Amino acid sequence: MDELLRATGIYKHYTLGDSDLEVLKGVDFAVARGEIVAIVGASGVGKSTLLHILGGLDHPSSGTVAIDGVDVFSLSDADRAQLRNQKVGFVFQFHHLLRDFTALENVMMPLMIAGVSAAEAREPARDLLQSVDLEKRLDHLPAELSGGEAQRVAVARALIAQPAVVLADEPSGNLDVARSEALHALIWELAQSRNQTFVIVTHDKHLADRADRVVHMQDGCIVS
Repeated sequence: MDELLRATGIYKHYTLGDSDLEVLKGVDFAVARGEIVAIVGASGVGKSTLLHILGGLDHPSSGTVAIDGVDVFSLSDADRAQLRNQKVGFVFQFHHLLRDFTALENVMMPLMIAGVSAAEAREPARDLLQSVDLEKRLDHLPAELSGGEAQRVAVARALIAQPAVVLADEPSGNLDVARSEALHALIWELAQSRNQTFVIVTHDKHLADRADRVVHMQDGCIVS
Protein backbone atom coordinates (compact mmCIF):
# COMPACT_ATOMS: atom_id res chain seq x y z
CA MET A 1 0.00 0.00 0.00
CA ASP A 2 1.27 3.46 -0.92
CA GLU A 3 0.51 4.92 2.48
CA LEU A 4 -0.32 8.62 2.58
CA LEU A 5 -1.63 9.18 6.09
CA ARG A 6 -1.12 7.27 9.33
CA ALA A 7 -2.44 7.92 12.83
CA THR A 8 -0.91 5.85 15.63
CA GLY A 9 -2.12 5.55 19.22
CA ILE A 10 -4.34 8.63 19.13
CA TYR A 11 -5.81 9.54 22.51
CA LYS A 12 -7.74 12.73 23.19
CA HIS A 13 -9.22 13.78 26.50
CA TYR A 14 -10.64 17.02 27.86
CA THR A 15 -10.68 18.11 31.49
CA LEU A 16 -14.07 19.51 32.50
CA GLY A 17 -13.93 20.74 36.07
CA ASP A 18 -13.13 17.72 38.21
CA SER A 19 -13.94 15.19 35.50
CA ASP A 20 -11.93 13.88 32.57
CA LEU A 21 -13.71 13.21 29.28
CA GLU A 22 -11.90 10.69 27.08
CA VAL A 23 -13.00 11.19 23.46
CA LEU A 24 -10.46 9.06 21.56
CA LYS A 25 -9.03 5.90 23.09
CA GLY A 26 -6.02 4.70 21.14
CA VAL A 27 -7.01 5.07 17.48
CA ASP A 28 -4.76 3.50 14.82
CA PHE A 29 -5.69 4.44 11.27
CA ALA A 30 -4.01 4.49 7.87
CA VAL A 31 -5.08 5.71 4.43
CA ALA A 32 -3.55 4.81 1.06
CA ARG A 33 -2.86 7.39 -1.60
CA GLY A 34 -5.90 7.79 -3.86
CA GLU A 35 -8.22 5.99 -1.42
CA ILE A 36 -11.66 7.27 -0.40
CA VAL A 37 -12.38 6.34 3.22
CA ALA A 38 -15.67 6.99 5.03
CA ILE A 39 -15.71 7.21 8.84
CA VAL A 40 -19.12 6.39 10.31
CA GLY A 41 -20.62 5.99 13.76
CA ALA A 42 -23.15 7.51 16.13
CA SER A 43 -22.93 11.14 17.21
CA GLY A 44 -20.39 11.75 19.94
CA VAL A 45 -18.08 8.79 19.23
CA GLY A 46 -15.14 11.05 18.26
CA LYS A 47 -15.34 11.13 14.44
CA SER A 48 -14.97 14.89 14.03
CA THR A 49 -12.33 15.07 16.76
CA LEU A 50 -10.30 12.43 14.92
CA LEU A 51 -10.66 14.30 11.62
CA HIS A 52 -9.47 17.56 13.19
CA ILE A 53 -6.43 15.78 14.64
CA LEU A 54 -5.65 14.10 11.30
CA GLY A 55 -5.58 17.54 9.70
CA GLY A 56 -3.49 19.14 12.42
CA LEU A 57 -6.30 21.47 13.53
CA ASP A 58 -6.31 19.96 17.03
CA HIS A 59 -3.58 18.28 19.10
CA PRO A 60 -3.97 14.73 20.41
CA SER A 61 -3.37 14.15 24.10
CA SER A 62 -0.93 11.48 22.90
CA GLY A 63 -0.11 9.67 19.67
CA THR A 64 1.26 10.64 16.28
CA VAL A 65 -0.04 11.61 12.84
CA ALA A 66 2.10 11.43 9.70
CA ILE A 67 1.09 12.92 6.33
CA ASP A 68 3.31 12.00 3.40
CA GLY A 69 5.89 10.79 5.92
CA VAL A 70 5.96 14.07 7.89
CA ASP A 71 5.25 13.85 11.63
CA VAL A 72 2.60 16.57 11.95
CA PHE A 73 2.92 17.28 15.66
CA SER A 74 6.71 17.42 15.70
CA LEU A 75 6.44 20.65 13.68
CA SER A 76 6.27 24.19 15.01
CA ASP A 77 2.88 25.90 14.83
CA ALA A 78 4.01 27.89 11.79
CA ASP A 79 5.38 24.84 9.98
CA ARG A 80 2.25 22.83 10.80
CA ALA A 81 0.08 25.62 9.37
CA GLN A 82 2.21 25.57 6.22
CA LEU A 83 1.86 21.78 5.97
CA ARG A 84 -1.93 22.10 6.30
CA ASN A 85 -2.07 24.67 3.53
CA GLN A 86 0.12 22.58 1.22
CA LYS A 87 -1.04 19.04 2.00
CA VAL A 88 -4.57 19.14 3.43
CA GLY A 89 -7.87 20.39 2.07
CA PHE A 90 -10.87 20.78 4.37
CA VAL A 91 -14.61 20.66 3.66
CA PHE A 92 -16.99 21.16 6.58
CA GLN A 93 -20.76 20.76 7.02
CA PHE A 94 -21.11 24.55 6.88
CA HIS A 95 -19.06 25.89 4.00
CA HIS A 96 -17.17 28.59 6.00
CA LEU A 97 -16.68 30.72 2.90
CA LEU A 98 -15.40 34.26 3.45
CA ARG A 99 -18.58 36.26 3.12
CA ASP A 100 -17.03 39.45 1.73
CA PHE A 101 -15.24 37.64 -1.10
CA THR A 102 -16.68 36.23 -4.32
CA ALA A 103 -16.75 32.52 -5.14
CA LEU A 104 -13.68 33.00 -7.34
CA GLU A 105 -11.78 34.90 -4.64
CA ASN A 106 -12.64 32.28 -2.01
CA VAL A 107 -11.17 29.54 -4.20
CA MET A 108 -8.09 31.64 -4.98
CA MET A 109 -7.39 32.24 -1.28
CA PRO A 110 -5.34 29.10 -0.41
CA LEU A 111 -2.99 29.77 -3.33
CA MET A 112 -2.58 33.40 -2.33
CA ILE A 113 -1.86 32.40 1.28
CA ALA A 114 0.87 30.14 -0.17
CA GLY A 115 2.41 33.15 -1.92
CA VAL A 116 0.91 32.83 -5.41
CA SER A 117 -0.07 36.18 -6.91
CA ALA A 118 -3.74 36.97 -7.53
CA ALA A 119 -3.07 37.09 -11.26
CA GLU A 120 -1.58 33.57 -11.20
CA ALA A 121 -4.24 32.16 -8.86
CA ARG A 122 -7.19 33.41 -10.90
CA GLU A 123 -6.97 30.99 -13.83
CA PRO A 124 -6.69 27.69 -11.91
CA ALA A 125 -9.48 28.85 -9.57
CA ARG A 126 -11.66 29.71 -12.56
CA ASP A 127 -10.95 26.31 -14.15
CA LEU A 128 -11.81 24.47 -10.93
CA LEU A 129 -15.08 26.36 -10.49
CA GLN A 130 -15.92 25.52 -14.09
CA SER A 131 -15.29 21.85 -13.33
CA VAL A 132 -17.90 22.02 -10.54
CA ASP A 133 -20.41 23.76 -12.87
CA LEU A 134 -20.14 27.20 -11.30
CA GLU A 135 -18.66 29.14 -14.22
CA LYS A 136 -21.69 31.48 -14.13
CA ARG A 137 -21.35 32.18 -10.39
CA LEU A 138 -17.70 33.31 -10.20
CA ASP A 139 -18.48 36.85 -9.10
CA HIS A 140 -21.26 36.00 -6.66
CA LEU A 141 -20.82 36.44 -2.90
CA PRO A 142 -21.59 33.45 -0.62
CA ALA A 143 -24.91 35.03 0.41
CA GLU A 144 -25.95 34.99 -3.25
CA LEU A 145 -25.31 31.24 -3.63
CA SER A 146 -27.58 28.31 -2.77
CA GLY A 147 -26.42 25.87 -0.10
CA GLY A 148 -25.39 23.34 -2.73
CA GLU A 149 -23.49 25.96 -4.73
CA ALA A 150 -21.67 27.20 -1.63
CA GLN A 151 -20.58 23.64 -0.79
CA ARG A 152 -19.28 23.18 -4.35
CA VAL A 153 -17.23 26.35 -3.91
CA ALA A 154 -15.92 24.89 -0.63
CA VAL A 155 -14.94 21.66 -2.41
CA ALA A 156 -13.16 23.67 -5.12
CA ARG A 157 -11.35 25.69 -2.45
CA ALA A 158 -10.25 22.45 -0.74
CA LEU A 159 -8.80 21.13 -4.01
CA ILE A 160 -7.16 24.27 -5.42
CA ALA A 161 -3.73 23.73 -3.85
CA GLN A 162 -3.68 20.08 -5.03
CA PRO A 163 -3.55 18.72 -1.47
CA ALA A 164 -2.36 15.24 -0.62
CA VAL A 165 -5.63 14.57 1.22
CA VAL A 166 -9.04 16.20 1.57
CA LEU A 167 -10.73 15.82 4.96
CA ALA A 168 -14.50 16.30 4.80
CA ASP A 169 -16.69 16.53 7.91
CA GLU A 170 -20.36 15.84 7.06
CA PRO A 171 -19.97 17.69 3.72
CA SER A 172 -23.62 17.13 2.74
CA GLY A 173 -25.09 17.29 6.25
CA ASN A 174 -26.69 20.69 5.65
CA LEU A 175 -28.15 19.88 2.22
CA ASP A 176 -31.40 18.33 1.01
CA VAL A 177 -31.42 14.88 -0.60
CA ALA A 178 -31.09 16.07 -4.21
CA ARG A 179 -28.23 18.46 -3.46
CA SER A 180 -26.54 15.83 -1.28
CA GLU A 181 -26.59 13.31 -4.13
CA ALA A 182 -25.20 15.91 -6.54
CA LEU A 183 -22.39 16.76 -4.11
CA HIS A 184 -21.56 13.06 -3.56
CA ALA A 185 -21.37 12.48 -7.32
CA LEU A 186 -19.11 15.52 -7.68
CA ILE A 187 -16.74 14.33 -4.94
CA TRP A 188 -16.41 10.92 -6.57
CA GLU A 189 -15.88 12.37 -10.02
CA LEU A 190 -13.16 14.71 -8.75
CA ALA A 191 -11.55 11.99 -6.62
CA GLN A 192 -11.30 9.59 -9.56
CA SER A 193 -10.21 12.15 -12.15
CA ARG A 194 -7.50 13.55 -9.85
CA ASN A 195 -6.59 10.36 -7.94
CA GLN A 196 -7.48 12.46 -4.90
CA THR A 197 -7.42 10.96 -1.42
CA PHE A 198 -10.52 11.70 0.68
CA VAL A 199 -11.35 10.94 4.31
CA ILE A 200 -15.03 11.67 4.89
CA VAL A 201 -16.92 11.71 8.18
CA THR A 202 -20.57 11.10 7.40
CA HIS A 203 -23.91 9.90 8.74
CA ASP A 204 -25.12 9.44 5.16
CA LYS A 205 -25.27 5.73 4.33
CA HIS A 206 -25.44 6.39 0.58
CA LEU A 207 -22.25 8.43 0.73
CA ALA A 208 -20.46 5.87 2.91
CA ASP A 209 -21.48 2.99 0.63
CA ARG A 210 -19.67 4.62 -2.30
CA ALA A 211 -16.34 4.76 -0.43
CA ASP A 212 -13.47 2.37 -1.09
CA ARG A 213 -13.50 1.52 2.61
CA VAL A 214 -15.79 2.23 5.56
CA VAL A 215 -14.32 2.65 9.05
CA HIS A 216 -16.74 2.27 11.97
CA MET A 217 -16.16 4.15 15.22
CA GLN A 218 -17.73 3.38 18.57
CA ASP A 219 -17.02 4.95 21.96
CA GLY A 220 -13.78 6.60 20.86
CA CYS A 221 -12.35 3.53 19.12
CA ILE A 222 -12.26 2.10 15.62
CA VAL A 223 -14.18 -1.17 15.81
CA SER A 224 -14.00 -2.26 12.15
